[in-house]
Amino acid sequence: MDAKDILGLPKNSFPALEKKSRPHKESHRKPDGISREVYALTGGVPPLMPSLDSSQLKKKPPSHEKITWQWLPFTNSARKDNLQLYHWVRVVNGVPPTGDYSFAKYNKSVDVVKYTDEEYDKYLTDPMWTKEETNQLFDLCQRFDLRFIIIADRFPSSRTVEELKDRYYSVSRAILIARASSTGDVATHPLVKEPYNVSQEIERKRALSMVLSQTRQQERRDEEVLVEAKRIAELRMPAKAVEESQLAPSNAGAEVTGRAVPGETASPSNAQLPSITFPDNASTLASLRILRVYLRTYALDQMVQATSSSAGPRTVKRIEQTLLDLGVNLKPRVPTKAVCAEHLELRKEMLTLLNLQKQVQYKEAEGSPFRDGSYNEAPGTPKDWTFIPDTMNFGGERVSKKDQKRKGHGHPSSSAHKRPRKKASEF
Repeated sequence: MDAKDILGLPKNSFPALEKKSRPHKESHRKPDGISREVYALTGGVPPLMPSLDSSQLKKKPPSHEKITWQWLPFTNSARKDNLQLYHWVRVVNGVPPTGDYSFAKYNKSVDVVKYTDEEYDKYLTDPMWTKEETNQLFDLCQRFDLRFIIIADRFPSSRTVEELKDRYYSVSRAILIARASSTGDVATHPLVKEPYNVSQEIERKRALSMVLSQTRQQERRDEEVLVEAKRIAELRMPAKAVEESQLAPSNAGAEVTGRAVPGETASPSNAQLPSITFPDNASTLASLRILRVYLRTYALDQMVQATSSSAGPRTVKRIEQTLLDLGVNLKPRVPTKAVCAEHLELRKEMLTLLNLQKQVQYKEAEGSPFRDGSYNEAPGTPKDWTFIPDTMNFGGERVSKKDQKRKGHGHPSSSAHKRPRKKASEF
């Protein structure tokens, strides 16, 4: 007897509740070669980093090889004290590995020049340096492998890094030149070819420290200057394009630039041949100094444009084609100051050469009629002169149209004898 019987309720008065079906979870099988704890931590998500193949994890060594790990001693050839240490070594079939320590190859040292007392007295004396200081400098260079920051910290006297570098490289350079049989043998050596410049190094560090110590306001001001310089350059571009189009040579030939004297006719001999003048690069350099920091290739491009501004685009293309024919790059691969100056000078000479070739062509065009001998004419006779026949012919009087226009109102014309037209009112 239950509660339904006491209350008199039927046993099946409430409908049976339907059970909610839960979504079926896909079972992920644990990959081989991964422990159950590691796989539970990943949650079944594939790893971010590529993992090893399971075949490699279960790969067994060949059956004929017996591999063991032994605690064996070893010595390092990079050490000079013959220190003996121990480490674990993989031994195959009871045969330990032979050879030098595997990490000894990474021990690199600098070959510091050595000198004798006679060589020092003969080549290396310097009033700013004593022999004891020089010996201490070279000992520290050998000990710390030319790490001049550490050498300057360990040096007994107060010397700057630049002074230590200058003394070391000057002594090494003097020893190399003194020991060589001729100067040409060591001419390609880096210490001889590119000597250390103390003033340039000090200026470079000063400029670098000045740039790195700039505040946000100074950086913002520099950016504003660059934007303003760019805007000015863009404003000057249309005017520069107009000037180049005006200075471009015409296809018809040379143009006469001088004024003709009254009473004389223009001739090729009186024409003034165009001459190319090179603008001064001072204005270009002044505009570049506004930028404070710029690439030397950019400065070279600006100077080339300023030099070629007096020539037309066809002349500039001819210069570039000539450079390619000669095997010269349009832009230097190593744009040092000297190379850029020589490259600019070469372009100027080529522009002068093209101008001289044009003048030679003009002169040859003047003298070609006299060489051909097709007709004889006076030097002052213009080439466009044509023969105009007289209006009076033997066949009678024939008045041309020009003569009719030149006649005044008092002279009768042939049009006066024509029959007048009737007006529309007469019809």
